[in-house]
Amino acid sequence: MIRSTLRALLALLYAYAGYRHLVDPAPFLRITPGWVPLPGPVVAWTGIAEIAGAVGLLQPFSIRLRQAAGVGLALYALCVWPANVNHMMMDMARPDGGWGLAYHVPRMIAQPLVIWLALWTARVTDWPFARRRPQSSLPPTP
Repeated sequence: MIRSTLRALLALLYAYAGYRHLVDPAPFLRITPGWVPLPGPVVAWTGIAEIAGAVGLLQPFSIRLRQAAGVGLALYALCVWPANVNHMMMDMARPDGGWGLAYHVPRMIAQPLVIWLALWTARVTDWPFARRRPQSSLPPTP
């Protein structure tokens, strides 16, 4: 129950973020690192990827597709981390201090949680909740 509720919430957040990437790319373009080629298309494709991942998480037909969506969203969250770091550095360099550490530090800490949540809600991993199975003292059967 908790896992499916969090999966639905994560999918809604990713779908909304994807929608925002497509209808208002300006904020995302501002935080895109300068080394990213073709930032406009990259931001658009990241929005499409977020929406596709959200649909994959929610679809009820295939556990493998749901797991693939979870892995894809986890990798996505890892790949956009440089944009979040870039946003923090640019924002903190503003004369007024921007959003400040109270905003940016929790956001940086939350990124690994989002990665784990994508994997856990898609049933790619059960860590850290999985129970260890006792190892048998019997030799393996041939």
